[in-house]
Amino acid sequence: MVSVLSTIIVVFPFFTAQSFQIVLPLQISVDSSQCVHHVDTNHFFTKTKRQTLLYEGNIEAERAKSTFIHSETVRPGVLISSELKSIIVSTNSEFQKIEIVENSFGKVLLTDGKTQSAQYDEFIYHESLVHPALILSGLLSSKPRTVFIGGGGELATAREVLRHKSVERVVMVDLDGKVIDLCKEFLHEWGGDKVSSSPRLELVIGDAYAYLTNCNEKFDVIIMDISDPIEAGPGIMLYTQEFYRHVKTLLNTPNGVFVTQAGIADSYSEADDYDACFAPIKNTLDTIFDCVIPSAVFVPSYASTWGFAMAFMTPKSSSTTSLTNSFTQIETNRMDKIISESITEIEDVGKDTNARDGSEVMKFYDGESHHLLFSLPKHVRQWMAKDTRVMTKDDPIFMY
Repeated sequence: MVSVLSTIIVVFPFFTAQSFQIVLPLQISVDSSQCVHHVDTNHFFTKTKRQTLLYEGNIEAERAKSTFIHSETVRPGVLISSELKSIIVSTNSEFQKIEIVENSFGKVLLTDGKTQSAQYDEFIYHESLVHPALILSGLLSSKPRTVFIGGGGELATAREVLRHKSVERVVMVDLDGKVIDLCKEFLHEWGGDKVSSSPRLELVIGDAYAYLTNCNEKFDVIIMDISDPIEAGPGIMLYTQEFYRHVKTLLNTPNGVFVTQAGIADSYSEADDYDACFAPIKNTLDTIFDCVIPSAVFVPSYASTWGFAMAFMTPKSSSTTSLTNSFTQIETNRMDKIISESITEIEDVGKDTNARDGSEVMKFYDGESHHLLFSLPKHVRQWMAKDTRVMTKDDPIFMY
């Protein structure tokens, strides 16, 4: 008589580019001399002439341990898996597959099978994308009053922008209205109606590339919270040299700042089948702007360190190096003071008294985290120095 610990994995290919598994650990005792096997979709057990080796009580106990697993490919050859607790919604829009699920990271928005943001750590991504750019704008000259957001359907990027007391007008253009509606309904923690109903926000359902191409308005800060540059995706033109050249003309001077998400920033490979776009995005911005500052932060639900690239023109009275160093190496106490005074909760903007302190509102970003963002590891800096690629309309570069 031998005892074997076995695991059954049943894969349910519910969604594009991902799978859900149910894992059932079973303790099976087998008398190899006399046994009859019976297998169906609900049971896996072994019987002998002398005894039943798996009792009903044991079966129920093992069933209670079963769990669904949500798996997602985050880069070629790398899979992240977490417990799937529920599927809140699964639908299609005109542009993409949209899912909202609950897994080990809380509620999660996925488009075309890829995690966009997760309840337990979305603040890391959104605070890192928004606040350095708006604070830099204020340090270059006057505090930002007008901001453009490309993408950002969860409304969390707009949430962070609207927390700045100085901001008077935000234009947000997202291609997929269905994403926005579903996030307002199921992901209200990201901002929801509090953000979408703000009188400072103009929400446009449309193509950010087309909007900016035909735009005559200028902004203090332009933020691109858009899809990765993938071959089948709609966002590739928003990463090109031609687009960045036009965006530069839409920034106010001298405090205009452009920032974009820039993809995975923690792993580079010489393999021909893997392309990271972090360096090419920075390189492309370098051909247009005087100063480009890359940054990165680890986002657990992405299973990756995520990159950003911030670009601006250098005022005539300053050098690029001195401006970069003065911002990235700003004293911790000074940055904490700026955050404390410049930021509050959306509903507190405009209050003369009892407005919440910015340091209490921020969950991730402060003076110390600011230094972390701009301290890229040595191996990443070395790879970026070697990568000289530039992204153009005729010669795009795709993440996958």
